[in-house]
Amino acid sequence: MASLLHSAIPLSHNNHSSSSSLPKNTLPRHLSKASSERLLGERRSLICKAGLDDAVSSGIDDAVSFTEKLPDRINEAKAASLKLKLLSAVSGLNRGLAASEDDLKKADAAAKELESCAGAVDLTADLDKLQGRWKLIYSSAFSSRTLGGSRPGPPTGRLLPITLGQVFQRIDVVSKDFDNIVELELGAPWPFPPIEATATLAHKFELIGSSTIKIKFEKTTVKTTGNLSQLPQLEVPQIPDQFRPSSNTGSGDFDVTYIDSDTRVTRGDKGELRVFVIA
Repeated sequence: MASLLHSAIPLSHNNHSSSSSLPKNTLPRHLSKASSERLLGERRSLICKAGLDDAVSSGIDDAVSFTEKLPDRINEAKAASLKLKLLSAVSGLNRGLAASEDDLKKADAAAKELESCAGAVDLTADLDKLQGRWKLIYSSAFSSRTLGGSRPGPPTGRLLPITLGQVFQRIDVVSKDFDNIVELELGAPWPFPPIEATATLAHKFELIGSSTIKIKFEKTTVKTTGNLSQLPQLEVPQIPDQFRPSSNTGSGDFDVTYIDSDTRVTRGDKGELRVFVIA
């Protein structure tokens, strides 16, 4: 009987050996893999959720920012359109010398629209906007047919035939120099050719308030160009104060009513509307 029992029941070390033949830690490894997959899934879910939250948050922030800036962008687009309208109104008027009463009204109305849309100009913290060489493309005063505009000046095409060329303003905000530069062609008796010259009216300027420029005249110099460019520059003597007309005191002021990187609109103390573009 004992032999039968012994043969029927394996020895203890055989049982141990049999169980040892099974893969070790099979169950723990299985549980670890499941846990890892579960944890990985949860991590991916959290990352996706975080990314989605960030995207939604970012989208909301962008939408809010866009909404807040929308009125400014609409206003900028409108101002750009009105600026183009003004430039179109004054084009072809030979800087205002060929302007009719109807042309003057159209230009003034277009300028007022632009000024109203853009709002008040403040140069106190942004004076650098004035810096540079500006080309005059329109002056309402030139319709008077005198080079002095609303003030007394030499006539064009009358006793002394003068052809007005380009007109510039050269402004230096550091030195406070403010020069009006005028290209002229003076008629000469036959058979002599016209005399070409550039007159520079030098001023100093200061800012008064937020947008008013006050200029004070210093001197006028004339330099011949073309065939006579070799001649030296001439400084024109100033008229003594006692003989100077009360309307020409040597100083004046004007308001900058619109300015951006390439266009400037001003209104003078005599009601003169001027439009400049950067040269």
